[in-house]
Amino acid sequence: MQLDILTPEQKIYSGEVYGVQLPGVEGSFEILENHAAMVAALGEGKMKILKDKTNTELYTIKGGFVEVLNNKATVLLEGAATA
Repeated sequence: MQLDILTPEQKIYSGEVYGVQLPGVEGSFEILENHAAMVAALGEGKMKILKDKTNTELYTIKGGFVEVLNNKATVLLEGAATA
């Protein structure tokens, strides 16, 4: 699955991943390959990029939105920092 993560200041990540775990406004959720199309609001919390089944990256985010369409997830964030 292609994952692109953007803030107003910079592109944080772009590449192929196994999945991503995100803090939704009503609870955390995970997006994996071939996920159904969706748009969701994100709250403050931890975002985990699952590069493969053993390699991950962790960020603290300030909220935003995620769009999933045609096996591509685009995450638009108000702000993010490595955790």
